[in-house]
Amino acid sequence: MIAFWAVAGVLSAAAAGLILFRAAKAASQGEAPDPTPILYRRQLAEIDDLADRGLIADAERKGARAEAARRLLAAADQPAAVWKADGASRTPVLLAATLVPALALGLYIGLGSPGLPDQPFAKRLETWRNAELATLQPAEIAAVLNRLRRERREDPELFRLLAMVEQSANNPAAAVRALRRATAIAPERADLWALLGEAYATQAGEIDEAAQAAFQEALKRDPKLIEPRFYLARQQILAGDRPGGIATWRGLLGELPADDPRAEVLRRAIAEAEDLPAEPSIQGDQMAAIRGMVDGLAARLKTDPDDPEGWVRLVRAYAVLGETAQRDAALADARARYAGRPEILNQLAQAARAEPMR
Repeated sequence: MIAFWAVAGVLSAAAAGLILFRAAKAASQGEAPDPTPILYRRQLAEIDDLADRGLIADAERKGARAEAARRLLAAADQPAAVWKADGASRTPVLLAATLVPALALGLYIGLGSPGLPDQPFAKRLETWRNAELATLQPAEIAAVLNRLRRERREDPELFRLLAMVEQSANNPAAAVRALRRATAIAPERADLWALLGEAYATQAGEIDEAAQAAFQEALKRDPKLIEPRFYLARQQILAGDRPGGIATWRGLLGELPADDPRAEVLRRAIAEAEDLPAEPSIQGDQMAAIRGMVDGLAARLKTDPDDPEGWVRLVRAYAVLGETAQRDAALADARARYAGRPEILNQLAQAARAEPMR
């Protein structure tokens, strides 16, 4: 490690010396000719060439030549700016370029860990493969699964697990790639198409056309799946058919057992959809009261951030108030906190698209 820093310092000093050498060489040469007159003379020649080829009329030719000639004369009348090199400034620059790497090396030796051995990726990967799964971070698990997929190229379950881990690692693009591979291997599996639709929605921040198509493919194979119908109903609400989407959600709620955790998600979604104002118009004391509640919610989430419903309400409140900067900041914080929970990410995306009040 020390050898690396020494080589880096020498290369930095050499680069600085080369730059100063080239600058000194440029300063020792005579002043470069002003290219402006040459440019306008070339423009005059091009105007004549275009006129000779019949591409511009004679009147246009005269006007263009007059304008180019005027600019040529104006450029010729301007005094040439002489560039002077200040030789006295070279020494401090060279000293700074030499001392900064040396100072960085000294700080690293004093505060860092120069004796720490190298940690090649292959060695770390082998350690992760032999470690307890609970001790690994999502990105580390994803690295292990990516290595395993070379050995199990036709295993859709491996790609499904890889997609779930990539989602937890806040890498929705990689999750989409894994699930596309999984659906190509096992196109008959409805659960893989449903997961692909959720991954598309997470990546886009909305239920886009790719997500809708994946959900439709899932329902072709299993019309009773809950998740695709939930997301398609949400898109139905966002498209303007709120009664139809809510009716679909109520039907889904009737199909779920009371103790199913998805039932609570559905109940909250229905309540939020029914409470959406059709055309808010609030002012005066009401606006002050709303502002107080929004500020109170934001303050509470700073001290107690583990509240997904609170984040959804805060994002929607900022969107309705038309405060896009606060909305985007709250949305970014919430997405980072709940990166591995696609149902919350979709609620946040819907909240961010709430219409501002008029």
